[in-house]
Amino acid sequence: MAGFGQGTRRYPRSRGRRWSRTGPDRAQLGIIGAICAIAGFFVLGIILGPVAIACGWLAMGRTWTSTRSLPALTALVLGTIDTLLALIRLTGATTPGYGLF
Repeated sequence: MAGFGQGTRRYPRSRGRRWSRTGPDRAQLGIIGAICAIAGFFVLGIILGPVAIACGWLAMGRTWTSTRSLPALTALVLGTIDTLLALIRLTGATTPGYGLF
């Protein structure tokens, strides 16, 4: 009869825990996002920019009010710049004679 909840009261889960034990932690997501953002300036900016934004946002805890780490904020800002530059390049605004640069 041990399978009917006899041992479940000994180790209750805490109510405020929102993280999983198997997923990457916030520091890793911030570093991965920063690496994707820097690499996105050189290759595949339209793909790596949004990946960096997502990793930075998840590393910050999906909110602006928590304590922010530097790699997470760097990933978010550089990913946004990277995505905007990739979109400008794709629209053709930077072709010679017509544009921005």
